[in-house]
This record gives sequence, structure tokens and C-alpha cells, in this order.
Amino acid sequence: MKEVLKLLSLGIIYSIPDSDWVSPVHMVPKKSGIQVVTNDRNELVLTRLVTRWRMCIDYRKLNAATRKDHFPLSFIDQIGYFQIYVDPEDQSKTTFTCPLSTYAYRRMPFGLCNVPAIFQRCMMNIFSDLLEDCIEIFMDDFTVYGDSFEACLNHLDKVLERCRAKNLVLNFEKCHFMVTEGIVLGHVVSEKGIQVDPAKVDVIAKLPYPINQKEVRGFLGHAGFYRRFIRDFAKIAQPLTRLLQNEVEFDFDQSCKNAFQLLKEKLVTAPIIRSPDWNLPFEIMCDASDMAVGAVLGQKVDGKSYVIFYASKTLNQAQRNYDTTEKEMLAVVYSFEKFRPYLLGSKNSTGRSKIRREPSRITQGEEEEAIPDTFPEEHLFSTMHSKLTSLTHQLAQLDPAKMSAEMTRLKKEPWFADLANYLVTGELPLSSEITRAQKMKIKSEARYYFWDDPYLWKVGIDQVIRRCIPDWEQKDVLIHCHSLACGGHFGPKRMARKVLDSGFYWPSLHKDAYEFCRRCNRCQLTGGISARDEMPQVPIIVCEIFDV
Repeated sequence: MKEVLKLLSLGIIYSIPDSDWVSPVHMVPKKSGIQVVTNDRNELVLTRLVTRWRMCIDYRKLNAATRKDHFPLSFIDQIGYFQIYVDPEDQSKTTFTCPLSTYAYRRMPFGLCNVPAIFQRCMMNIFSDLLEDCIEIFMDDFTVYGDSFEACLNHLDKVLERCRAKNLVLNFEKCHFMVTEGIVLGHVVSEKGIQVDPAKVDVIAKLPYPINQKEVRGFLGHAGFYRRFIRDFAKIAQPLTRLLQNEVEFDFDQSCKNAFQLLKEKLVTAPIIRSPDWNLPFEIMCDASDMAVGAVLGQKVDGKSYVIFYASKTLNQAQRNYDTTEKEMLAVVYSFEKFRPYLLGSKNSTGRSKIRREPSRITQGEEEEAIPDTFPEEHLFSTMHSKLTSLTHQLAQLDPAKMSAEMTRLKKEPWFADLANYLVTGELPLSSEITRAQKMKIKSEARYYFWDDPYLWKVGIDQVIRRCIPDWEQKDVLIHCHSLACGGHFGPKRMARKVLDSGFYWPSLHKDAYEFCRRCNRCQLTGGISARDEMPQVPIIVCEIFDV
């Protein structure tokens, strides 16, 4: 009640008689300030003391009906609530209930789904001329820095003056001035680099063995926050990740216990990771196993390599079926996607072909999204990349005539071979090769086909004559009618119709068109809007007063 009365007296909330949107209240512990204490070994350790409680509103039903704002947030290497007014027309939607009455917010509260993006955009606009010069911003966390004491004072004066001009209020208990290291976004940042927060790691290290899926998910969430410090995190955590699958019975066996203890040990002994030097090229080392892919981002300083980021990901069921080369290429693609913010804008490479998204599943002619060729010249892709380059040179030296003859020899008979032979010779295959029912089917369907050397033609039910396409040409026809300039990336039904209108036919056309569209990377990336961003199509249940 004290918090409600405080917000009421400050004008942040106001009493409202009724609203169509009412949300319940929850109280959670609030971290207030940072204190440095001495441990048993006479070392200074940064700790946080929980001295207050924070009032949080459960806005999950309101968030489900809100159109999402996808403004990007910064990440730690680049780098307030109750300060921004809510539109008067939307203030009633922030209504919450408590024993005193029902209230609505005048200023932006915690819990709304678009608040982080709105707040980040607001802060970027306010400090746009100071960003990357003397201040880094992530939400309501500001880091002001300088090369000298005088520069820090000068930069701090600019930031405080801007806060005063824009009516931004700072929490003095959480402000720390003229420090060489501090806790930023859960990490200890200093001139040495970035390391884990000892207070958080100590809590994780004391956790007992999980007894259900919820506790396993909670542990992986806490440990995963520091996964950039742990090499092969996904591979180590694979026994625990397996327990989160719905069809797997929960059995915390010895392999799970070993993974649980190993992750805690890795966290306790996590290394100090260097901050990236944006003037130096980056190095990427990646590899793949049967269950996961891993990558390391680093830089070489004075001939010595330093780690900046460890990354790993567990493979799904389909990716586990890839062969070794495809898994290694998947690791390369994952590395580029994971470290994209670091690599973009680096030195251009020369003579390097572009690595495309999902190279193991690319079809000829498909317009895949290519990763820009703007990376340093000395990236490390292990020996796999050199083997692929060597194989490419060997293929280029082969005689085209011999390759054509070899490919012709390996081609299988087309699906209409028996039908074409019957139309030309009048003979059916031997009884040992096909059944009597298959012979009757050939005789029955032969009236709809005719042979005009070298092609077989079919008369459709619409009396249109179409050429029968053998198996090795079907893929090119699908690419032409779907992905190229005249394709348009339409759905399977319209795509099949386009093939028929082009004068082509084969029995499994509709099935092949569906599979082609399902595997088209461009269609999967841009086709269809995710249902989670859509407005609800059913009425929302509205809470009554005092309902929790």
C-alpha cells in the first residue's frame, strides 16, 4: 500500500472508477544499489543488497493484445521507467486493482511488452549526439567513460545537463562515479575485460539437483545467461536439454548430474573475456558434432589469440541427419549469424565466395539471402574450408565431355519408360518385372498419351497437350515457375497451375510443388505473418475488480 500511495502522491498513477482492462498486482524483491565488501581472502567483492520491494503489474493479457514494437536493443559490447507519459487514450488500459481501489498509470510502467523498445528509442534520441563518444546506453543503464579523469568529468557534466534538460530522474543509490570497474547488465566490466558477476554465480553454484522440468528450465536459463563464457555450452548441457522435450520422461540420471555439476564448475572458473577492439580483424573458429555446433569469436593481439565470445547451439532432429560436411557448413552459417553485429563493417575480404544461408539445402536458381562479403581476410574456418576449396579446384579440372558421359550413364529411367515403350513397340514389360495390375494400368492410361520422338506427350482432361517431364528435369521446371523472375514465390497450388499452364506434366506435380515451397528459404523467411504478432480473434476475458 505504501508504494501505491507513493506513486499516487507523485502523480504517476491516478484513481479510475472503471476500465475494460484490469490487471492484478504482484510484489517482488528489488535490488537497490551495489556494495563492495571484503571476503575471507581479503578480496573486494561486488555484491547487491535486496532492501526494497517492487510493485509489478501482471500485464500478460494486455500484452497478448498489443501490436509489438520491434525496435532493436543494444548488446553489452556496444554499450527508466515512470519517466515517459502514456497517451491519454491508452492510460485506462494500464489499470490495475488493489485493496484500496483501481488505478491507472499516467507514466509508462513496468511489464508492458513495448516498453523496452519505446524506452530504448527515447534514450537513443535524447543522447544521439553523445553515443559512442562518451556514453553507452542499454535501457535505463548509462555508462559514461573517458580517457582521463578530466575527460570523465567533462563527459559526465554533458550527460547530467542533458538529463536535467529532458527531465530525466536518476536513482542516486545506483549511481557510481569514477570507478575502474562495475557491474553492467549482470557482468563485471573493467579494463581487463568482461567477467561473470560473482554474486550471481554464487547463487547458481548453490542450487540443488532439479526435480522437475520447471527447475531444469530455470537452471538452464540462469546458466545460459553466461553461456558466452563457457565453451561448448550446448554440448555440455545436452543431457539437461533433452529433459525439456515433451515426449521424454523426466529421469535425472548420472549423465544429467555430471552435466549439472560441470556447468556449475565452468561458471565458477569462467575466464575473463576481452572486450573487442573494433580496429582489429576478428577470427572465427567453428566446428560441429553429432548433437551440436559451436563457434569461437576472437582476436589476435601482438601475435596472441584472445577469446571474445563462445557460442553453441543444439541441433534439431532434422539437422542431426545431415552428413559431416553439411554439419560443418551449418556451423559456418551459424557463426556468421551469431557474430553478425561484430563482423559487419570489418575489413573486406578478397577472393572469397559468399557463404549462403543453409548451403546444404540450396537448390539451383533459388534466390537465397547471402551474407555480405565484408569480413576480415584472415578468418579461420578450420581445415574444412580448405578441403572444400581443394575439392572445387579438382572438379574444375575434370573433362566436361567425360563428366557428361558419366552423368548420362548414372541417369535413371524416367517415370514413363514402360508407358513410352508400350506406345512405340506395343510390348509390355516382362511378367517378372511388373504385376498384372500394373500392366492393366499401362494399357488403360496409354490412350491419353502419344509419343513424338524424342518426347512423350499427354492429353489432359482440359484437352491441352503437355510434355511429360522426366525426373531430372522436374527440379529445373519448379525453380523456373517459383523462384526466378517469372516465378513470384507463389504457393504450391498456384505454382502447380503455372507448371501446367507452361505445358509440362508429371504425376507427382502437386506433391513436389508443396515440398518445394516448404523447403524454399525465401518463402519460409517472408511468407506468412507470425500468429503471435496478430491481434486476437476472440474476445479477451476481462478481470473484475479485486480479481487476481
